Amino acid sequence: QVQLVESGGGLVQTGGSLRLSCAASGSIFSISAMGWYRQAPGKQRELVGTIRSGGTTNYADSVKGRFTISRENAKNTVYLQMNSVKPDDTAVYYCYAYITTTGRRSYDYWGQGTQVTVSS
Repeated sequence: QVQLVESGGGLVQTGGSLRLSCAASGSIFSISAMGWYRQAPGKQRELVGTIRSGGTTNYADSVKGRFTISRENAKNTVYLQMNSVKPDDTAVYYCYAYITTTGRRSYDYWGQGTQVTVSS
């Protein structure tokens, strides 16, 4: 069994910074991609960004230059550093990972979500 546990959400003022963390645990053989998605009220879930095991990153245009994704492979942990946040960044942020289990099966896994609210 595999779990993704997020932390670091909360309330932040416009222009401020916040860092989210997500740790994967359980029957993990390997993790290829990890990343973050978000869902604002009344909107569909959207990609924030991803990072592959080798460090290659991909970001949504709306966060480029403001958000940075990094990971610690030894800890199976991914981070989202959010700078210069805007009210439009208010959403529930979900951690994502594509994991191969010790049983050699590969699945998409999701965290439970963490609320980020940006006040104007």
